[in-house]
Amino acid sequence: MSESRAVAIVLAAGAGRRVGAGIPKALLPIGGRPILSVAAAAAAASPAISAIVVTAPPGYESQARACLEGLDVPTTVLTGGASRQASVRAALTALGEDVTIVAIHDAARPFAPPDLFTTVVEAVTDGVVGAIPLVPVADTVKRVLGGRVVATVDREELGLAQTPQAFRVDALRAAHERAEAAGLRATDDAALLETEAEVIGVAGDPMNVKITTMLDLARADALMGGSGA
Repeated sequence: MSESRAVAIVLAAGAGRRVGAGIPKALLPIGGRPILSVAAAAAAASPAISAIVVTAPPGYESQARACLEGLDVPTTVLTGGASRQASVRAALTALGEDVTIVAIHDAARPFAPPDLFTTVVEAVTDGVVGAIPLVPVADTVKRVLGGRVVATVDREELGLAQTPQAFRVDALRAAHERAEAAGLRATDDAALLETEAEVIGVAGDPMNVKITTMLDLARADALMGGSGA
């Protein structure tokens, strides 16, 4: 492995309305620990990560800092923006000029293994602009227009995107600036770069699921050995 190291940006500013809890999703417990604590610990355990920046919901910055206690890398908590893109943009602005690689990760994916952070960072170190984890599509995929099935999509050409996604900082900053100026919105950072720069896919992890609903939360809690109470 090369010596290149990256800063991980862990996005935890979302309200998590689909979960339906009274506090931000990233602060909800799984196995007795906040989701953010689990996600940040995984990032910190990768030898490719030199520091962590967390974007927290407004008013919950102190709770987010408490989730990062005891980690072996320097941590910073920033107030997140009104959207995912705004949070990423704020975190990128806060990075020092010496940071050349960044790994963007959603706290809502607390089971991303440390090796996955290392893999995407190493791919960018080797010369690509970005690297994202992908898992194969197992189901048959249909294209539907107006309720009518019009085509079957070749799933061999498809992959389900995960985080962490690693990028060259300069390229990602520029992509976010262009998107902001044009009013573009994307569901992940790769979408802002993939049509104009080399973004590659690496093998994702089937256990790296996203917590979106109460059912997802219950399953995550069970995986962490929680009581479900």
